[in-house]
Amino acid sequence: MQAEAGEAPVRAGEPGRQFAAARLRQAILAGDMAPGQRLVEEELAGTLAVTRASLRTALFDLAAEGLVERIPKRGARVRAVTLDEAIAITECRMALEGLCAAKAAERITEPQAGRLRQLGDEMERSVADGEPLKYSALNHELHRLIREISAQTVAAGLLERLNGQLVRHRFQLALRPGRPQASLPEHLAMISAITARRPAEAEEAARRHLSSVITALRDTQEAP
Repeated sequence: MQAEAGEAPVRAGEPGRQFAAARLRQAILAGDMAPGQRLVEEELAGTLAVTRASLRTALFDLAAEGLVERIPKRGARVRAVTLDEAIAITECRMALEGLCAAKAAERITEPQAGRLRQLGDEMERSVADGEPLKYSALNHELHRLIREISAQTVAAGLLERLNGQLVRHRFQLALRPGRPQASLPEHLAMISAITARRPAEAEEAARRHLSSVITALRDTQEAP
């Protein structure tokens, strides 16, 4: 993370807590902070221009979200999610993503359907052009947009917390040879069912996609 520009006043209390949590969450989700990386309170408080007390409470918030782990007498670090945990998290995602896909199919507007179709076209181009990281970003945006369209705020909030713990595994899957080609038809099936306003089919397509993700994660576990 880069230091805050200029001589910004030091944030304290609840504003400092919220600011620090948001900045650290963003850095972890973007992959800018590696799993296992130590989070030194004094250093981070100075970088973010918040009090140490605000920084400390922000770390407790992130620990509750599963993004950070606190180690007695040794401070905090970015939590490293094991492969078994990643599989368990994805099993939970399967149910929630299916729900959001079904709700999105019930509530989608024509402009939203156009945006989903556009994303599908962009995903097809990224696969054809051999751009796995671009495909990964589009994949992330597709799932985010489906959650937004669904208007199922409880499920969306739970998914955002779960997805935050899977950053490293998501990047690893995105870079696996053949993975984008395998998941593209699954994503297109989700788009097709949602834009056609078929909730049951949309839910099944979402669950089928997450089942494929679980299989890919297990293949990683079994690889020599």
